[in-house]
Amino acid sequence: MDELTPKQIVEELDKYIIGQDEAKKSVAIALRNRWRRARVDESIRDEIVPANIIMIGPTGVGKTEVARRLARLAQAPFVKVEASKFTEIGYVGRDVDSMVRDLVDLAVTMEKERSFAEVEGRAREHAMDRLVDLLLPPSGAREGAGDDDPEERRRRTKDKLKAKLEGGSLDAREVTIEVQDRARPLIEVFSNAGLEEMGLKFPDGLENMLPRRTKGRTVTVEEARKIFIQEEKERIVDMDKIVSRAVTAAEETGIIFIDEIDKIASRGTSHGPDVSREGVQRDILPIVEGSSVATKYGVVRTDHMLFIAAGAFHMTKPSDLIPELQGRFPIRVEFKALTAGDFERILLEPKNALIKQYTAIIEAENCTIAFTKGAIREIARVAFLVNEKMENIGARRLHTVLTTLLEDYLFELPNAAMKRISITEEVVHRKLDPIVRDEDLARYIL
Repeated sequence: MDELTPKQIVEELDKYIIGQDEAKKSVAIALRNRWRRARVDESIRDEIVPANIIMIGPTGVGKTEVARRLARLAQAPFVKVEASKFTEIGYVGRDVDSMVRDLVDLAVTMEKERSFAEVEGRAREHAMDRLVDLLLPPSGAREGAGDDDPEERRRRTKDKLKAKLEGGSLDAREVTIEVQDRARPLIEVFSNAGLEEMGLKFPDGLENMLPRRTKGRTVTVEEARKIFIQEEKERIVDMDKIVSRAVTAAEETGIIFIDEIDKIASRGTSHGPDVSREGVQRDILPIVEGSSVATKYGVVRTDHMLFIAAGAFHMTKPSDLIPELQGRFPIRVEFKALTAGDFERILLEPKNALIKQYTAIIEAENCTIAFTKGAIREIARVAFLVNEKMENIGARRLHTVLTTLLEDYLFELPNAAMKRISITEEVVHRKLDPIVRDEDLARYIL
């Protein structure tokens, strides 16, 4: 992140997302500002709060992908939640605080994986030593096998055994190892989800109070190595330090993406299901403003988390949100609907372009596939046309069009007689035109 300027961030986003230049510019500035904040004087650092963003645009134009790629660039904890799943206190549904708990859980997982990677070498060495001790007969079992010093002879045997283990020649041999019995305390039976939502740590606490039980398990040497490496990693790392770093990462660099925020925008006085919409907004408000949330890892502050909200706003508009919540999302960026030209670029240019994906899938069957420029243009035209005639689902329509186009080929493979597939404009017309012309059929297939 230190080397990435806003322009470079946009360049990285361009590798995966076509168009939406204004949106990329806004999120790139927001991300760089977090790096800048970390380097200002401590006397003012806490006063600098993130400029939260609200993304407005139809589905399938890249809103979620922009936020997700942004988090990957920053190597920051990132969670995506749907506002429509939350309910006001007193209603059945998820508590809004759970978005923060999810973020902290993810931050702990990320930090644990990072710490495990750092101790991988040491853990592997310790695991090998344990395997050698497990496979080597007890000392004295071969006494009288020579005049050498027994300790020296044992050391040489260990070295030979370790070389065989590293070479993989013993991987299939079965051994019996002692593993901890991870039986769950009975309290989890009552309400596992409830405990999670409450942020309490009953299960871990009870496990520490109960005696540790072990049981024998017969596994191959290869599997035993993996089990030992994992156990050694957990033994070497300091979980308290991991949790502390993870909580700090969640508080300082965490990103929470709130999707479908337009679904909780109120369109005025209403009854029935709409009654809790404003209540959900008021519950989300203190989280975005900055508050303390109790999690199983302790109290977590949300003051400097970055919140990115998104919605299509077909039936509502951002001004339908309560004024306090609107004020907490000062940056608004509009995502434009995709054109047929954008679809052509989406098919070809991104690193994860659909044409590249399908080419790789078909090559796995020892068959090659080639698309002509006319075919690419026609696929993009069909996707754009279907979006115009029916519900506009953006770039996701390309998935349905390509799947329908290639369905017969994917079904026939593997086929010794089929070594090369050529997709031309005529093939696209023959496969898709009958479906596109029949609107009722297109609704079901495309």
